Amino acid sequence: MDDGFLMEVCVDSVESAVNAERGGAGRIELCAGLVEGGTTPSMGLLQVVKQCVRVPVFVMIRPRGGDFLYSDREVEVMKADIRLAKLHGADGLVFGALTEDGRIDTELCTALLAVCRPLPVTFHRAFDMVHDPLVALETLISLGFERVLTSGCDSSALEGLSLIKRLAEQAKGRIVVVPGGGITERNLQRILEGSTASEFHCSARSARDSGMKFRNLNVAMGASFSAPEYSIKVADVAKVRTLNAIAKNIL
Repeated sequence: MDDGFLMEVCVDSVESAVNAERGGAGRIELCAGLVEGGTTPSMGLLQVVKQCVRVPVFVMIRPRGGDFLYSDREVEVMKADIRLAKLHGADGLVFGALTEDGRIDTELCTALLAVCRPLPVTFHRAFDMVHDPLVALETLISLGFERVLTSGCDSSALEGLSLIKRLAEQAKGRIVVVPGGGITERNLQRILEGSTASEFHCSARSARDSGMKFRNLNVAMGASFSAPEYSIKVADVAKVRTLNAIAKNIL
């Protein structure tokens, strides 16, 4: 952490991980399925990323997109993925789980935390779907989470800035409140100054055209809302550097 700030970049490829580190990221959140908000990456991806970067790599544990209410079999998948992520060098883990009435699932979180230890754990943006964020924050503190990632229960960290600040004040250093969601070079300064955060989370991605010369534009590999096959989004070194410089207040 430089000058009091740590930048975490969420990535879904080796290229993005390398670019994030080159740009000055202090930590990487490794995911798959960023179009769905992030799901569990393959262990092959984790293994190669760990060979290519030196900054800590926190691994997302989320068996599917959608809500954060998990079945017993999904829980077994999560536990297995945690064990494998630890085996393949994860430096930390990221997950979240809620009850059907929008509260932190304390029983499930306790069980998953036990599998995660001794690694640090972040509660991800499932937090933004809770019924009462102030109560939920105390629950996370009591459970022993090191961090909580949040957009302030709004569409972006900028929109949820007032709640993020309130959460940081309530936390009083007992848990790290990490703003994330829609953070760009245009709004980072406002978010950091308005939230008093010491860490922030971003993707800092740019679209890059595919290298494919032959293209069948009549076929899509996913649902209609998915990313196009012939455009690849990767962490942009220049964007990461710019965000890092803003955080250091030297731009």
